[in-house]
Amino acid sequence: MTGPLHPPGDTPRATAASPAAPATSAAPAAANGARLPHGLRGAAPLLALLALAVLVGLAGALGYRYTYDTALARQAERGQVQLRLYTQALESELAHYDYVPGLLSLDERIAALMLRPDDATRTARANEYLSALNTRAGTRVIYVLDAHGKVLATSNWQRPDSYLGEDLSFRPYFRSAMEGQLGRFYGVGTTRSESGYYLSAPLGERDNPVGVAVVKIGLEPLENRWQGADSQMLLTDENGVVILASDPSWKLAALRPLSAEARERLARSLQYNRAPLPQLPLTLVRKVNNGNGSAGNTSSDELVRLRRGPPMLAQHAALPGTDWQLTLLTNTSQARVAALNTAALAGVLTAFVLLLGAAWNVRRRIINERLAARAALEAANSELERKVAERTADLSTSNQRLQAEVTERIRAETVLRQAQDGLLQAGKLAAVGQMSTGIAHELNQPLAALRTISGNTGKFLERGDYATVRANLDTIIGLVERMGRITGALKSFARKPGNGRRQAKLAEAVDNALFLLQTRVDAVQPALQRDVDPALAVVCDPNRLEQVLVNLLGNALDAVAGKPGPRIALHAHVAGGMVHLTVRDNGAGLSEEAFARLFEPFFTTKPAGQGLGLGLTLSAGILNENGGSLSATNHPDGGACFTLVLPLAPESHSQDADHAG
Repeated sequence: MTGPLHPPGDTPRATAASPAAPATSAAPAAANGARLPHGLRGAAPLLALLALAVLVGLAGALGYRYTYDTALARQAERGQVQLRLYTQALESELAHYDYVPGLLSLDERIAALMLRPDDATRTARANEYLSALNTRAGTRVIYVLDAHGKVLATSNWQRPDSYLGEDLSFRPYFRSAMEGQLGRFYGVGTTRSESGYYLSAPLGERDNPVGVAVVKIGLEPLENRWQGADSQMLLTDENGVVILASDPSWKLAALRPLSAEARERLARSLQYNRAPLPQLPLTLVRKVNNGNGSAGNTSSDELVRLRRGPPMLAQHAALPGTDWQLTLLTNTSQARVAALNTAALAGVLTAFVLLLGAAWNVRRRIINERLAARAALEAANSELERKVAERTADLSTSNQRLQAEVTERIRAETVLRQAQDGLLQAGKLAAVGQMSTGIAHELNQPLAALRTISGNTGKFLERGDYATVRANLDTIIGLVERMGRITGALKSFARKPGNGRRQAKLAEAVDNALFLLQTRVDAVQPALQRDVDPALAVVCDPNRLEQVLVNLLGNALDAVAGKPGPRIALHAHVAGGMVHLTVRDNGAGLSEEAFARLFEPFFTTKPAGQGLGLGLTLSAGILNENGGSLSATNHPDGGACFTLVLPLAPESHSQDADHAG
C-alpha cells in the first residue's frame, strides 16, 4: 500500500473535518510513487533481477581476474626459479667444451701441420690426434682450418662424409676466429645435415692467426632431458630460430616473423642448410605482471596460445655470453581452475549479500507501508462513510440512466430490424417490378389462348363433337395450372419470410429462381451449365435464399445480354462443413471501381430506372445472418464469379451417409 484507501475511481478530496490526516498519510505514498515512472513499475522486478545478475557477474569477473593474476604471479615466480636452473645447466654444459679449441693451439702436431699443410704424414698424425681427442672429449667432431677456410685435418677423416678438404670460409665462426675472437655458432651441417653447436678459436697469434680450430658439440642430451619435464622448453638463437626444444616438432621453427632480407641472408650462410624455418604458431594473449620489478630480473612473462590450445605462461631469459634466449612454457590450467572457483565463490557471496540487503530493504518497506496503511486507514475511515453514501447515489443515478439506454437500444434495434426487413422486401418488390413485364407476357399468352379455346369449345359443343370439347377442356386446365404456377411462384417470392424453416434445398432454390427469371432467360438464351447436387441442403430460409439467387442470376443475365455466345455456369461443392455455390458468367467482368464499391447500398452500374443498387447489399446481409458470406472475383478466362457460402444443413449429412451406405 502506498497511500490512503479509496473506492476505485475516486479521487480523494480534502474536507474541513479531516484536513491534516490525509496530508500526513499521503507523504509516504508520494515518496514511493516518485521512485519509478508509472510505465516502469511493472518492469521493476525484471530490472532488479538484471541488476543483480550484472553485479554478480561483475563480482565473479573481478574475482576471476584477481585470482587468475595472483596464481599466474606465483606460477611466474616458480617458473623464474626453474628458468634460472635451466639456464645455469645449459651454461655449464656449454662451458665444458670451451677449453677444447684453445687446447689445439698448444699441441705440436697441430702446429707442425700449420707450418707444412701439404705434408701427408703431418696430416695423418693430426687426424689421429683429433680423432682421439674427439673420443675423449665426447664432442661430435673436431677439425682444423687454414687461414683460407680449408679443412686441413678432422676427427672424422675416416668417414665417407669427412670434412677433409672442404671450404668452410663462409661460416661465421671461421670469420670470428680469424678476427682474433672466440666463435660461438649454432648451425646445420652441409655434409650430413646434422645440427650442432660450434666453438672456434684462432691458431697462432691472435692478431694474425694462421688457422682456426673448431669443435662441434651435439646438444641432443639436453633436449632429451627437457622432454621428461612437465613444462615445455625451447632455446632460440640470435635469429629467433628454435635450435633446441622439448617438442622435436618445434625445432628449426622461427619464434618471430623473419623478413625477406633475413631469410636471404640465412640462405646464403647455409646456417640452417636451407631449412624452411616455418613460424611457430604462438600468439600473444597478454602480458603478465608478476610483481617482480627488480633490476636483476631479465625475464619477461607473457600469456601465449599455441594454435587454438589453452593459454600457457611463457617466460624468457637470455643465456649469458650468447645472443640466445631460453623460453619456458608452463600450463595455466590450475590457475584457471582456481580462478573459476574463486569467481563462483565471489558470485555466490555477492548474490547472498545482495539478496540479504534486498530482504532487509523489503522488510523495511513493509514496516513503513504498514505504518502508512494504518495511518491511512484511520484517516480514510470517516471519509469512507461519506464516499459510500455518495457512491450509492451515483450508482442509483447511473442505474436509471443505464435502464433508459437499454430501453432506447432495444427500441432502436427493433426499428433497425424493421428497416432491414423493409429493405429486403423493397429489394424483392424491385425484383418483382423488373420481372413484371415478363410475367405479364407469360400470363397474356394463356389468357388469349383461353379466350380462343373457350369460344371454340361452345361451337364444338353445339355440333356434338365431345371429343374435341374434352381435349379443349384439358388444354384449358393445363393453361390454368401454368398461370397458377406463375402466380404462386411470384406470391411465394414476394411474401415476407418467417415461416419458421431454417433449411433449404439448394437445387430447388436454383429451380425457383430460374423459373421466376424464365422470361429473361428466354430473351437472352444463355448456355446454362448446372452442377448442383439435388440432395444438397443449406442453413437458410428458402425464400431468402431464392432472393439471393434471383439477384445473382439477374446480374449474370444482365452481364451476358447482347454478348455473342452467352454462358452462365452454376457449380456447388462442399468444403469444411460449408457449401460453396459459384455463379459465373462470360460477360465483361467487374471494373476496379465496381470492386471498391460492390457491396455499398444504392451503388449500381445499370442505367437509371433498372435497379436500386440494393441487390448485392441485401444478399450479403442475408448470407451473413445465416453464418455465410458473399464474395466476387474476375475469372482468368473473362467474366465475373460470385461465390455464395452457407453452412451445410444437418439433413445433408444424413443423406450423404445414406448414399454412402
